[in-house]
Amino acid sequence: MILPSFLPSAALLRRGLLAWLLFTGIAGAQTSLPPTVSTALSKARVPAEALSLLVVPVEAQGRPRLSHRADAVVNPASLMKLVTTFVALDTLGPSYTWKTPVVVEGAARDGTLYGNVYIQGLGDPKLVIERLWLLLRRIQAMDIRTIAGDIVLDRSAFSLMPTDPGEFDGERLRPYNAAPDALLLNYKSVVMTFVPDRASNAAHVSFEPPLAGVQMQSHIPLIDTDCNDYRATLRADFADPLRIRFAGRYPAACGERIWPVAYADPTSYATRAIEGMWREMGGKIQGRVREGSVPAGLRPAFELSSPTLAEVIRDVNKFSNNVMAQQVFLSLSLGSGNPATMDASRDRVQRWWRERLGPTDLPVLDNGSGLSRHARISATALARLLQLAWASPLMPELMASLPINGIDGTLRRAKNRAQGSAHLKTGSLRDAAGIAGYVHGASGKRYVLVAIINHPNANAARPALQALVDWAQDDL
Repeated sequence: MILPSFLPSAALLRRGLLAWLLFTGIAGAQTSLPPTVSTALSKARVPAEALSLLVVPVEAQGRPRLSHRADAVVNPASLMKLVTTFVALDTLGPSYTWKTPVVVEGAARDGTLYGNVYIQGLGDPKLVIERLWLLLRRIQAMDIRTIAGDIVLDRSAFSLMPTDPGEFDGERLRPYNAAPDALLLNYKSVVMTFVPDRASNAAHVSFEPPLAGVQMQSHIPLIDTDCNDYRATLRADFADPLRIRFAGRYPAACGERIWPVAYADPTSYATRAIEGMWREMGGKIQGRVREGSVPAGLRPAFELSSPTLAEVIRDVNKFSNNVMAQQVFLSLSLGSGNPATMDASRDRVQRWWRERLGPTDLPVLDNGSGLSRHARISATALARLLQLAWASPLMPELMASLPINGIDGTLRRAKNRAQGSAHLKTGSLRDAAGIAGYVHGASGKRYVLVAIINHPNANAARPALQALVDWAQDDL
């Protein structure tokens, strides 16, 4: 029988049935909070109305165990990374990799290239120092030690509005506030390593990467005090992009410490980092490192490949890496012939949601990382996404990217009975906290758990979220 064209397709009917089953199940679910959760909320001075949650079997047709304000649309903080990473897995594929083409223009003779080198950024989220060193080493392996022309950096694959790294929370030197970039190098951060040397009564300081034109203080006097807040004791001054210095001392009791900071002038970071590394590796350049575009018609000499998407999202979700999440988000709109934009990626996620989950519960996205005051989603919507992921062949890749409760990632310090029994993404902003993922019940059943708190005391109420994980795990 041929259905009239105005009737919904079979796929839409199935999605509608799943949504109806979830809705009717919620209507009959337990709505009173477990006592341990209520007690923890009261201790943190957070009202129950600030919490929205849903605990439901991983199977879409299963009856929820617990629902509380599950349809409230709230700020999910970094839980929004679950949307970004699963959409990326489902559209790009787990084996997707980012390429960084290197174009060599001109001829090389006796170790000198008479022309330019072009490095084209295509959104690699993990072009860290070690991989940048490999890229430059491959150039040198082409019998190029001196570049008579320029090193040209092509960042045109992303079209982004200029941003102030301190705009979100005033912490402009925190690496998590780094802006996305088609040629994102080492998260635009400088990693400082402090090693005390009692013989010289000083701490040796090394900087990665070396930044061309930036003076970096290599020694700091030691002080015999407890370690405590060694960063405050150092009295670092990062205000001048051309000079990193310390007015204080380094506590010898601290031993070796590593401190990453975002570079004070992120727009010049890539040019300074590449020139600094090239020269440190023995290379010479007669021109300069500058921004520009790869001329039409030139083919790459080679391409540096990133780790796979399945590997990248482990960093994104286990450690809640904001700039990597935004790189993945922007990559959803790459390849259309136009530069990737936030608007195009938001549209791509909305289309995916309508195709896979239907026209309801659409998330409101900003930059795909959850580092936003404007992002919104409900516990019901996130639960539907996680149920869809559970039924997908991609479930192992998504689950492997989530922190294991009490074991690793952002949950490595969680101390509760459900240690090792839950894979959960965490979210945290000044006034938002949440967890979402999968809980393995003591009975052998599996549950999707989503819980989000929006309140000025949200982060003080994290014990309530951990109590909820224990409650979900204890289902005997």
